[in-house]
Amino acid sequence: MRPDTPPSASAPSSSASAAPASPADSRELLVDYPHEGVAVVRLNRPQATNALSLHLQALLSQAFTQLAADPAVRVIVLTGGEKVFAAGGDIKSMEGAGPIEIMQRHTERVWAPIERCPKPIIAAVCGYAFGGGAELAMHCDIILAGEGASFSQPEIRIGIMPGIGGTQRLVRAVGKFNAMRMLLTGKPVGAEEARAMGLVSQVLPDDQVLPEALKMATLIAAMPPLAAMQIKEVVLAGVDASLETALMLERKANQLLFATRDQKEGMQAFIEKRKPTFEGR
Repeated sequence: MRPDTPPSASAPSSSASAAPASPADSRELLVDYPHEGVAVVRLNRPQATNALSLHLQALLSQAFTQLAADPAVRVIVLTGGEKVFAAGGDIKSMEGAGPIEIMQRHTERVWAPIERCPKPIIAAVCGYAFGGGAELAMHCDIILAGEGASFSQPEIRIGIMPGIGGTQRLVRAVGKFNAMRMLLTGKPVGAEEARAMGLVSQVLPDDQVLPEALKMATLIAAMPPLAAMQIKEVVLAGVDASLETALMLERKANQLLFATRDQKEGMQAFIEKRKPTFEGR
């Protein structure tokens, strides 16, 4: 187990970068390694309801870049506080900004390491995930929500709209009519409704969300990591492809896995009725 370690304070090369962080600033994002193969990334701005400041976004970007490259990490759990996952963007940093400044922040570059992370990401959501917080959760592969969790895209209420995938990921998750209701009214939906809509994987008592996420992450981390990464890649690539193309991607990825040591180990262990040991090769 490794101790809590904040990612380096240096931000990725984009206009979203903030000034070099102070030691206090660097604690806005905590990275912990509670179990073998599992990393926990925790938003830690309770005084600001985990609002996604430019600096916090930069820390997230760097953390996911590092975790994606770390062979010891197989699964990532992303969480916030007990009362709030993330309140959304930092309105104070946007209020006086013009369109060119917003464009030059290049949020698509800052968020790319999360979007393109090849490893499974589990969101453990307690409390509210509003605006950018909901968009952050939708960057994940599995969303576990507490009974008191709620999700919303309230940007319309301040004269703007989602800008980090809220319109596109939401409609793919819940369909046009549910997405339009959330986007045009800005009203939140509770955890059970979000699950029924397809936005949430599972609803749990609030105090069981993180333990269950860690349990699930530990289970996935024990799976062959190359197979897990291929499954994620094919599912995401196939969503917007034709069925014929998506099935072809699935066949090719499955064929590729027969070249791995883990495939040999998995099938041999099954035949020998023993627990397999997967190396990620």
